[in-house]
Amino acid sequence: MNDQTLAIHGALDATRFAGATVPPVFQTVAYASPSAQGMADAFAGSGAGYVYTRIANPTTVALEGALAELEQGIGCVATASGMAAIHAVAAALLAAGDEIVAAEGIFAGTVSLFENTLKRFGVTIRYVDACDARQVAGAITGRTRFVFVETIGNPKLDSPDIAQLSQITREAGIPLVVDNTVATPSLCKPGSLGADIVVHSTSKFISGGGTTIGGAVIDTGNFDWLSGPCSHISSRYGSAGRMALLAYLRNVAVRDLGACPAPWNSFLTLEGLKTLGPRMDRHCDNAKALAKFLQGHPAVKWVNYPMLPGAVAYAMAARQLGGKGGGLLTLGLGGKEAAWRLIDALKLAKNVANLGDVRTLVIHPASTICREFDASSRMRMGVTDDMVRVSVGIEDVEDIRGDFARALEELT
Repeated sequence: MNDQTLAIHGALDATRFAGATVPPVFQTVAYASPSAQGMADAFAGSGAGYVYTRIANPTTVALEGALAELEQGIGCVATASGMAAIHAVAAALLAAGDEIVAAEGIFAGTVSLFENTLKRFGVTIRYVDACDARQVAGAITGRTRFVFVETIGNPKLDSPDIAQLSQITREAGIPLVVDNTVATPSLCKPGSLGADIVVHSTSKFISGGGTTIGGAVIDTGNFDWLSGPCSHISSRYGSAGRMALLAYLRNVAVRDLGACPAPWNSFLTLEGLKTLGPRMDRHCDNAKALAKFLQGHPAVKWVNYPMLPGAVAYAMAARQLGGKGGGLLTLGLGGKEAAWRLIDALKLAKNVANLGDVRTLVIHPASTICREFDASSRMRMGVTDDMVRVSVGIEDVEDIRGDFARALEELT
């Protein structure tokens, strides 16, 4: 089935749910076993059955199946948030003294996890321009355990060559982890380009309505965990085979972190997933139209959108993202004061610390999501004091454009 059909039908085995066309919400903490032996077997992994929702839940399993199919992976473990997904991958792959090679322009929340938490546990992070494959290759050492990039950088809006990076990581014997939150599988399937692990904040475009926090880790099946650098994962190969990482994530990392999603959140995410394809088409069309309008406005100093000719990511987006640039754009107005005035003047667009909503959202990254970093770190992340990040919604494009036109008039 094609993506949109998969998003609607792929996760549902109606025979499991009494013919229901929508998976029910299994709002339960635990599951009874008919015997002591059955419960012991379930805990040991030698018998089928659910034990505790912190480990697995039927509603969540339906979501995991849908996401794995859309990303063409061998399996998925859903988490409580996108940050929980990245933290779970880090907990599964890292030990004290290990290193990560990460793209410079990744989400500030991920940088905070790396800098404020992982560093305290003895992990070193080496930031590079991931669009320069030589920098990535040069930063990998014998202690590097994975390379981390975003399909579309947030808010740098760069787009590294995933296929090229996967060749580098394959030669180094380490996995390539790709955060596909901004692109979603509608625009790019990193696994088909060689990525080994795909993570998502499903809170964003996948759920779409701004109602549900969630995350996911998908194993694409490209990495050989038996010969990988993590003995605690390769040791599970005998019982779990290619699913060794997923088994470790579910039964150790996510279980121990307590990072499971609530069943109701999994249900809401499944409902949002059904309209991902048409929504992403509309997000991309509206964002491109707004970017072109802003580019020609005298009050706007600069605009960054991957599918604007001349954008750094233009060629890669044309090839890797199917000629679409996603739903994010950034613009500069010459200073922080002007940026704040624009945000305050907008009426339709909401000043919100989120993205991927059906509504158009704006934020001033330097004073909010990136405020804890110094000026040099913000510059490395692609964040300037005059930057406004816009997550373009699916409203009528004329209304979006009109809202910005009126607000910009107040600046001139």
